[in-house]
Amino acid sequence: MKTIDELLSEGVSGKRVFVRADLNVPLDGTTITDDGRIRAVVPTVKALADAGARVVVASHLGRPKGAPDPAFSLAPAAARLGELLDADVPFATDTVGESARATVAALADGQVAVVENLRFNAGETSKDDAERGAFADQLAALADLYVGDGFGAVHRKHASVYDLPARLPHGAGYLIAKEVAVLKKLTEDLQRPYVVALGGAKVSDKLAVIDQLLGKADRILIGGGMAYTFLKAKGYEVGGSLLQEDQIAAVQEYVERAEKTGVELVVPVDALSATEFPDLKTKAPAHPTTVAADAIPADQMGLDIGPETRKLYASKLADAATVFWNGPMGVFEHPDYAEGTKAVAQALVESKGFTVVGGGDSAAAVRTLGFDETAFGHISTGGGASLEYLEGKTLPGLAALED
Repeated sequence: MKTIDELLSEGVSGKRVFVRADLNVPLDGTTITDDGRIRAVVPTVKALADAGARVVVASHLGRPKGAPDPAFSLAPAAARLGELLDADVPFATDTVGESARATVAALADGQVAVVENLRFNAGETSKDDAERGAFADQLAALADLYVGDGFGAVHRKHASVYDLPARLPHGAGYLIAKEVAVLKKLTEDLQRPYVVALGGAKVSDKLAVIDQLLGKADRILIGGGMAYTFLKAKGYEVGGSLLQEDQIAAVQEYVERAEKTGVELVVPVDALSATEFPDLKTKAPAHPTTVAADAIPADQMGLDIGPETRKLYASKLADAATVFWNGPMGVFEHPDYAEGTKAVAQALVESKGFTVVGGGDSAAAVRTLGFDETAFGHISTGGGASLEYLEGKTLPGLAALED
């Protein structure tokens, strides 16, 4: 895989460089609520611009249905990138049309532009190779070189991620190089004890990675909505908690495998529960009850790990040499259910080991809850991509960058 430094050494001045970034940031209307992914691509964009390249930044945002949708416009992200670069960043109002062609043609050496949301074109996400390839051809016409730096999208076989690199000389940006180096530390150069904390809503999203981790991790801590399927698999009453009945048999099998292989699989011993889901807009007090994890009342639902589980998980993380955390422990967006996620984050901050926050909601939680990002070994920009890498899958966007 060629690095951006190699591309720079070969000379990029005056060349149009297409940077596939991940500007898929959360928005409240047109206000960006977490700019972490934009900040992550700045080093690559700045290095290219400083070397005299004409930089064309492209990304997806959200899930528009292959047609323009103002709710998913990249205009706010383009404006924020300009602020971070302290430069004027022109914005094309389409992906490969008249505005994109004119915007790119007007670029001067060292200037940066952003084109509109790639998913406004159906060819970006098409499962038809020909349709995807046709869109990649149009994107290729905008550039002389390709730099992949959108780690959060490398697990997608999309036109700008998979097909476009085959059409242009290409290399990996600083972010992708860093993300891959970190993931290799979790797979090839592992320091033990290796502790994994997994949360989030659905256990089905994590089964494949648990399958792989049962052969690698020393301990796996389970939280979030997925914990209640584990508790149900143990025969516990979980009331109205989030539950995937169809995954209980698979979870029981994994619990048995963990016992046989000596992997410590840890589930909550208590939970914060309530009769209804909290109001995340008003943040009105929820008044949760602390209950034993094996006795959640029938009319209540578990919404966060309880105080004893927080202490237990902190103790299980204390001696770790390597930690990977993906998924919040509860409904962290509401202050009454944020303590479990805070406790795991704090344990990582206090850890003397190498700590990785595996993207997605975990990364958002770290920032939302006010933690210093530099206190963690690495905060990934791609939760789904990180998990698929740890599952042992071939990621299309990384394969496309190999020479």
